[in-house]
Amino acid sequence: MRKTKKKSDKKLKMENFFNILNFDLENDSKFSIFEVVIIIFISIVFGIIVGYVLTYTRSPLGSVKSNSKLSEIISTYNSIKDNYYKEIDDDTLVNAAVSGMIGSLDDKYSNYMDSSTTDSFNESVEGSFVGIGITIMYDGEYNKIIAVDGKGPSNKILKVDDLIVEVSGKDVRGIYGDDLKKLIRGKVGTTVKIKVLRNNKYLTFSIKRTNIEIETVKSNYFDVESKRIGYLDVDVISSNTYKQFNKNLKRLENKNIDSLIIDLRDNPGGHLSQTKEILSMFFNKKTVLYQLKDKDTKKKIYSSSNETRSYPIVILVNDGSASASEIITSCFMENYNNIKVVGTTTYGKGTVQQSHQLSTGTSIKYTVQEWLTSKGKSINEKGIKPDEELLMNSEYYSNPTYNTDNQLQKAIEILK
Repeated sequence: MRKTKKKSDKKLKMENFFNILNFDLENDSKFSIFEVVIIIFISIVFGIIVGYVLTYTRSPLGSVKSNSKLSEIISTYNSIKDNYYKEIDDDTLVNAAVSGMIGSLDDKYSNYMDSSTTDSFNESVEGSFVGIGITIMYDGEYNKIIAVDGKGPSNKILKVDDLIVEVSGKDVRGIYGDDLKKLIRGKVGTTVKIKVLRNNKYLTFSIKRTNIEIETVKSNYFDVESKRIGYLDVDVISSNTYKQFNKNLKRLENKNIDSLIIDLRDNPGGHLSQTKEILSMFFNKKTVLYQLKDKDTKKKIYSSSNETRSYPIVILVNDGSASASEIITSCFMENYNNIKVVGTTTYGKGTVQQSHQLSTGTSIKYTVQEWLTSKGKSINEKGIKPDEELLMNSEYYSNPTYNTDNQLQKAIEILK
């Protein structure tokens, strides 16, 4: 069934993602302080982008040309280190310089990210994290477990409604968010002790941390008037989304579905490589899926397979559908023979970012390209208008069920 989000949750998710965690990315590398200065300076002055979208490779520093302005940056750094009247940390200076340069771009999708945000960003990109497989909610002075991953190491050990009291001997009452996450998470194979309060009894468990895969695609199907309609809900497009999409779609097709709903509502985008593979399940190699444009060139991105499908499809979108999810939507609208898009106009993010992780544990990302639809149209700051415009029933936000989801009901009505 449909993911359950309150309206305020959606707003927070979109603000966090677009201001901090947007990851339609090209590169992801670690550099020394000197290399960081060179990379950032070159990116701002020349805007030269090297490599192919979403391949995570080290940028070729050997090609960087010297520039007299670099000496001013290094001279300022040395002057502060040598003469400032208080001790100052190297990382603090570097992070401040990098943050200032990124801020000067005046681009809402170009951001400097601190180490905590970088960790969350990497988790979103990879689609997995190292942990014990629980979901918690801060409740008073305690952190309450509200879900336990059935495939995670906490399964059959911790239970929903357990209150976490200590982590590895540290009292965590009053600690929440990233501070608590850092205590619970660690390296694969290491053990963490969790003390919980359950039914007025204190219990302590030792749990081995493992790699937890984030579920980004969920599936369902509806039997309606002799029609079997498949349903795929895609939350975000991370590095494991194509694998999950393919697995869930094949499972639905094995149930002999007649048609399909792809739910991209509140999907903020993600990996372009994963987007290409998902689309390649529906379009042959002659099909242009989307285009990439920088200041000098324009490149057409074609399907990577001759696998096609022809059954009717409805795509659900809203103003939280952005970037890679807009690529999917536009490609179907321009190339698929039996498609309807239902919902409200999408977000309108038509740019691509490149990411670098710095040696300080922080990271940066900045815009390097604009993407265009398969027919060369820009949706940036415009969004995509659906075939069937339909506002969500306001009751859905307080009671998210099938009965209140009029957009999903409309999709089923079209397909039946």
